[in-house]
Amino acid sequence: MSGALARARGIPFLVGASILVVAAALLAVAFGAALFPDATRTDILSALLPPLQDGHLLGTDQLGRDVLALSVAGAASSLGGPITIAVGAAVIGVVFGSVAGYWRGPVDAVFSRATDLLLALPVVLVAIVVAGILGSGYWLTVALLIVLFSPTDYRIVRSAVIEQRPRPYIEATRLSGTSAARTLAVHVLPNVLRLVVANLLLNIAFAIVSLSSLSFLGLGVPDGTADWGRQLTDAKLVLGENPAAMIVPAVLIVLVASAVNILGDWLSEKAGGDAGVR
Repeated sequence: MSGALARARGIPFLVGASILVVAAALLAVAFGAALFPDATRTDILSALLPPLQDGHLLGTDQLGRDVLALSVAGAASSLGGPITIAVGAAVIGVVFGSVAGYWRGPVDAVFSRATDLLLALPVVLVAIVVAGILGSGYWLTVALLIVLFSPTDYRIVRSAVIEQRPRPYIEATRLSGTSAARTLAVHVLPNVLRLVVANLLLNIAFAIVSLSSLSFLGLGVPDGTADWGRQLTDAKLVLGENPAAMIVPAVLIVLVASAVNILGDWLSEKAGGDAGVR
């Protein structure tokens, strides 16, 4: 218990606050739809009510939807996609980065040039162009962003594997006859896992902003979906009647993305410090 308290005291206030924000957001993702099953139900007779009127804590939008219910239920769409993007990009980065960093040679050259090409592409602009050609769709956008986000993970894993490869413990596994795949899975990847997790959090923060931007432009989730980006575009014409309909989702996007970004930066610093100690 004393060790846990000591570790808790060592967490900066801003990081602790970010943990609470992320935890609350994840609870909304898990239970938001259950708490507000009728969040997207329209009621024109109750449209554009101000906050604290007729039982609506944050008022209603132009379709009569409760802003609080819509915002809580919208966490699933607003955060589920970014988490999927970050995890998918991490998997691609771990697989290809490990192979390139361990075997080097022509495989490394081909993967690295492909990565350089993807890094040169503007993420949101490419997503807009692809959506314009193939048609907008939430999961199509998510799949595209997984590919566009993966080069960063690839470079991090590749560099970490290259750094670990000449170490004595790797040489010992080779001399013992351990296969390369087992060496990577059992010995190398655990040593780079913290870097992967830190970058995963950073990717979630960037993906939240990217997906919300695309939804705001009408290229993400379809009309009528509970989503923070969609709330922004739906409420932009009625800002004067009930400002909360637009301010609340905007604040949620900034708050959650910032909290995840702070956690990612903190873990990156700790991972860098630990790497230096070894």
